[in-house]
Amino acid sequence: MVGNVLALKKIKRIAVAWAQDNNTLKALETAVNEGFAEGILVGNRKEIERACSNAEVRRSTFKIVESKNETEASVEAVRLVKESEADIVMKGLVGTDIFLKAVMDRENGLMLPDAVLSYVGVIQIPLYHKLLFITDMAVIPFPDLHQKISMANYAIEIANQFGIKKPKLALVSASEKTSRHFPSNEDYRIMCNLVQEGKIRDCIIDGPLDLFLACDKKSVEIKRINTPIDGDADILLFPSLESCNPFYKALMLFAKGELAGLITGTSKPVIVMSRSESERSKYYCIALACMIANN
Repeated sequence: MVGNVLALKKIKRIAVAWAQDNNTLKALETAVNEGFAEGILVGNRKEIERACSNAEVRRSTFKIVESKNETEASVEAVRLVKESEADIVMKGLVGTDIFLKAVMDRENGLMLPDAVLSYVGVIQIPLYHKLLFITDMAVIPFPDLHQKISMANYAIEIANQFGIKKPKLALVSASEKTSRHFPSNEDYRIMCNLVQEGKIRDCIIDGPLDLFLACDKKSVEIKRINTPIDGDADILLFPSLESCNPFYKALMLFAKGELAGLITGTSKPVIVMSRSESERSKYYCIALACMIANN
């Protein structure tokens, strides 16, 4: 991913809302030093300068835009992007609800008309043989069928930009057996027919599947289940934020996963990361946003 960004030889301007966060500053400085980003830090100037000092980041690397509080910083960072004074907006120490309220503002935000706001994560896991795309890990609590279709299309679109022309999309559940106890199963049945109708982008899709059948070939052989995913999923679509969010955090915490992710459904790339995410994951998110912004 980083190699793809460097090969483009283009610099993207990133406006960070309430930017006095050590890991964000370090990640952004690395991107600036590698030549594919510029940083615009929106927030309290004194606190930003103090954070730069604590993070051992050169203050002169960035432009600072003064804002009094989290809300004002979020609105200003979004404005910079909307008015093409920046290319990408990124969440700093601001609360996610405050930040997304500015992004979703009907008049001054970045939402595309009639779009579904969602989140696609790209995770590199040492024990999995390729990148894994997952959705929705941060925005939609209980997606309905329409939202699931949008989630699938967003994830496929991002996978395409990584050179995966026909990704394998697993519709995740607790079991491969359909059950009235899992309402998402009926949505999954419908979704499996929508690729042929052109309502879901070109992919190989199947579900419901448990994680073993989605990501482990040995489990497919042992269970003798016939699935085109064949334990080789590129994309995992989860039935709820309540299931997806703990899954990705477990990969980060216990499996040494590194995450890049983006809000989707917006006119410009939007980076939303937990305040506890690592410097490396935030750097990957910046690289992903710059790659998407160039396409």
